[in-house]
Amino acid sequence: MAAMAITLQSSFTSLSLSSNSSLGYRFSPTFCPPLVKPMQKPFVIEMKLKHWERKKCKPNSLPLLHKMHVKIGDTVKVISGRDKGKIGEITEIFKHNSTVIVNEINLKTKHVKSRGEDEPGQIITIEAPVHSSNVMLYSKEQNVASRVGHKILENGKRARYLIKTGEIIDTAENWKNVIKEREKTKVAAAS
Repeated sequence: MAAMAITLQSSFTSLSLSSNSSLGYRFSPTFCPPLVKPMQKPFVIEMKLKHWERKKCKPNSLPLLHKMHVKIGDTVKVISGRDKGKIGEITEIFKHNSTVIVNEINLKTKHVKSRGEDEPGQIITIEAPVHSSNVMLYSKEQNVASRVGHKILENGKRARYLIKTGEIIDTAENWKNVIKEREKTKVAAAS
């Protein structure tokens, strides 16, 4: 037994700890790396939209509105698509995606569910939007489709005109006629 104690004691003495070894010493906090990194900025959760849902926006977050060569009340001819060659009047425009609704063009069927017991479900036809690049201004007098140009009149006002025919589209008389026709259709639809 004494022999074992002497061998153990000699093995402990042969095991010497140098001053640069870290055994038996506490680590100072400067040497210890932190387990969790502190947050410097709060993170922002971003919602990803699909590419067809995204709308280009200005710096103030309003949608970017595109300039269009047509206005409400213009007579246009469809130059591409299923309804190619048909002529109609523009009833509504959407500037954020450059689409227009033309009267009796691009009709789609919509299935409407019943809202109550007294109102049954039905199938209705609606006018779907057409991209503005697929329509061209049309002259009723000369029966020709043309691109649009801009020129300054004698009184200093800027007006749109048809390039092929030279016919001026934007005049005060034309706008008065368009407004009168709209009022007539609203009265007819109400009765």
